[in-house]
Amino acid sequence: MTKKGVIEEIFSKAKFDNKAETYKIFYRDFEKIIETTLQEFIKVSENFETIPISRIEKITKNNIVLFEKYQRE
Repeated sequence: MTKKGVIEEIFSKAKFDNKAETYKIFYRDFEKIIETTLQEFIKVSENFETIPISRIEKITKNNIVLFEKYQRE
């Protein structure tokens, strides 16, 4: 069985969280970073069809960083 990635695991847990609105998703849109809620991101990305997971830069819950993409310099 293949191990889920970090982002997939966060989304899986968030779906069943009573406070899913506390999750914030930060994703790349060309040269800028867009901040949105989890519900809005799923709606806008059409279940990850138009915005792939690889463009997610950061995920927070109640201002606690759950995931942040490693930045090379």
